[in-house]
Amino acid sequence: MTRSFEKVGVVGLGTMGAGIAEVFARAGLTVVGVEADHEALGRGRSNLESSTGRALAKGRLSEAEQAEILGRVTLTTSLEDLADADLVVEAIPEIMDFKRTLFTELDRICKSSAVLATNTSSLSVTEIAATTGRPGRVVGMHFFNPAPVMKLVEVVHTVVTEDGLAEEVAALARRLGKTPVSVGDRAGFVVNRLLLTYLNHAAVMLENGLATREGIDTAMKLGVGVPMGPFALLDLIGLDTSYEVMCVLFQETRDRRHAPAPILRELVTAGLLGRKSGAGFYNGEAPPTPPAAGKPTVTSVAVLGEGAEEFAARLGDAGFKATTPQAATRADAGATEDATEDADVVVALSHTPVIELAARLPHPRRLVGLHLVGDKLAEVASTVLTSPEATCAVEGLVKIVGRVPVHCKDRAEFVVDALLYPYLNDAVRMYDSGYAGMDDIDAAMKLGCGYPAGPFETIDTLGLETVRDGLRALYAEYRDPAFAPAPLLDQLVTAGVRSIRGLS
Repeated sequence: MTRSFEKVGVVGLGTMGAGIAEVFARAGLTVVGVEADHEALGRGRSNLESSTGRALAKGRLSEAEQAEILGRVTLTTSLEDLADADLVVEAIPEIMDFKRTLFTELDRICKSSAVLATNTSSLSVTEIAATTGRPGRVVGMHFFNPAPVMKLVEVVHTVVTEDGLAEEVAALARRLGKTPVSVGDRAGFVVNRLLLTYLNHAAVMLENGLATREGIDTAMKLGVGVPMGPFALLDLIGLDTSYEVMCVLFQETRDRRHAPAPILRELVTAGLLGRKSGAGFYNGEAPPTPPAAGKPTVTSVAVLGEGAEEFAARLGDAGFKATTPQAATRADAGATEDATEDADVVVALSHTPVIELAARLPHPRRLVGLHLVGDKLAEVASTVLTSPEATCAVEGLVKIVGRVPVHCKDRAEFVVDALLYPYLNDAVRMYDSGYAGMDDIDAAMKLGCGYPAGPFETIDTLGLETVRDGLRALYAEYRDPAFAPAPLLDQLVTAGVRSIRGLS
């Protein structure tokens, strides 16, 4: 029998809980909001009034509509007022003991037909459900902050969820104007499982000195089109929250890629939690303004690699003497050496380490690797032999041709691809395990994170073989099993398949 969700309860009226209550009320449902005491209840009321007030100020609500929404919400400090609710959603702190205690109480108070939902972003829904006498009617209903704005809701079912219940909750989410994604009960679900692993990888990259925090953030924003760089996003989410999610992921998988980066633990221990504490990876300061592009103190440039002619032509238009030696191969190393002998700097267009080429040149200090990403970014890679003057000169050249330089060490796939490819690999593994479909994973990452494309759309844009080969290069460099291409990716390339989304 299909349930009718008309009266819902929301326990916990912080920013997230108040947002969830507002979403239900906007959809015409009767809402009972519960907080622990009158002081917390006052803050919850303020959250509701502030959120709807902002919508009113922006012209998205009329005064009558705001009053109607607030009028549908009853606020109380008594869980007993949830006795006749059809659905109760908890949005209390991410502490398992707190949630288990609450669900035991809700199971006692609520009518037997009521569905109990947790808004947890990472904890086990199965473990929470086990504290009740109705584990088949306990689900995850994970909203994203701010709930009135974000369109995604992850509907989480367990191995004991009643048949059809996840679909009914998903239908409710659609009634709320949301896009539901139905997933099983694994730590992090879809979005946090993929997102936090990528953010953690960025923190490891920073700790290893591959690039600066500003450089990595800039690279991912300009190179991939994400709305925020990983460190700005970590500060927004909260470093403590991110650390806790990674701990839960690692506890479940014991996978090295889910082990929280030590720098996260250090910052959290020091109380540097991001925006909520006023400092985290960034200390509240505005991002530095890049200096204006002055003309580098070089006159001749040798450009090697694929795309050398176009880049050299742009330098030529800017008044530099740019040559494109064609003999940048091991088989013709002598010709390459001669052709670059007189150049002030040598630019090797590549997305792989260039140290082998540097070691063959008469002046290895002049060689700088350059990876052009999209139409805005240039990754500037210096080897252990590159002089600071050469690096500075190439950064200046990059600015002159209208790109933003990001300096990094000479490592496989540099910055953007070294972060992007493992994230795509994780998405393939998630799909191949049967956990979620490609369309759901793509929708989750676009709606939950604001990404311009989902991981499978991105794989098809880049090409299966390009992603597979990039992962192989990363694995050869770091020997990290997380970088080994997912077996499905290898199989598809071997079979000559051109579109992974064609499988869905």
